[in-house]
Amino acid sequence: MKARGHVVGYLGDGINDAPSLHTADVGISVDGAVDVAKQAAAMILLHNDLGVLHAGIREGRRTFGNVMKYIMMATSSNFGNMFSMALATLFLPFLPLLPLQILLNNLLYDLSELALPLDRVDEQEMASPRRWDMSFIRDFMLRIGPISSVFDFVTFFILLQALHAGQAEFRTGWFVESLATQVLVIFVIRTRGNPLASRPHRALVLAALAVIGLAITLPFSPLAPLLGFTPLPLEFFGLLALLTGAYLAAVQWAKRAFHRHRDLCHAAQADSQ
Repeated sequence: MKARGHVVGYLGDGINDAPSLHTADVGISVDGAVDVAKQAAAMILLHNDLGVLHAGIREGRRTFGNVMKYIMMATSSNFGNMFSMALATLFLPFLPLLPLQILLNNLLYDLSELALPLDRVDEQEMASPRRWDMSFIRDFMLRIGPISSVFDFVTFFILLQALHAGQAEFRTGWFVESLATQVLVIFVIRTRGNPLASRPHRALVLAALAVIGLAITLPFSPLAPLLGFTPLPLEFFGLLALLTGAYLAAVQWAKRAFHRHRDLCHAAQADSQ
């Protein structure tokens, strides 16, 4: 079963079960089993109830699904932002963001995701076991990351050409835009389907809105001079809303295309075998 790619759990309580308990992905024994079986097992049931295993499997799959959400979001967003940062330094006479602003961006971004372990996972993702797949993460990063860079450069154009921003205005505008898109994209990435049909946990929604609200108000706060920020014109926030909405729609389209392509590839591989 393992040679065919299955995740195998083995339940046994005797001496002769010890080799299989050790070889299985998850060896399961019971409290009344012989010592050899219990030592070989990864899990010991204290009650005669397989429902405990069912609950544990579902919780494990939910945890894995939420970990994957964070990794997919972080790798794609960071790839796009660092690519934007590198290219921006080629034509800007100043740093696109100050080191303190980059650290603050990362801190607020991580704070917005503290509630992610509480989030729900779609039943489609819970239906079968999933394995760690670096190629999946790499391909997703390369597909979604450049979209973030495209919208970063649109933001650069608006700030420089439409709003005639100076250094402080440019840094403030990109800080707010990059944080808003990074935080909100989790609601698109967290599900394979329509994000409007998959309800996120309330704590995740509140944390995301709180961080975005803080990012918008910081340039108008007494801390702004210390952080290198300056108040932005009101028209920027209207453009920000349009940019963010377009970005989330583009990520949704690219995400669906990415999963559809991988599903077709997997189906073709299964047919060839």
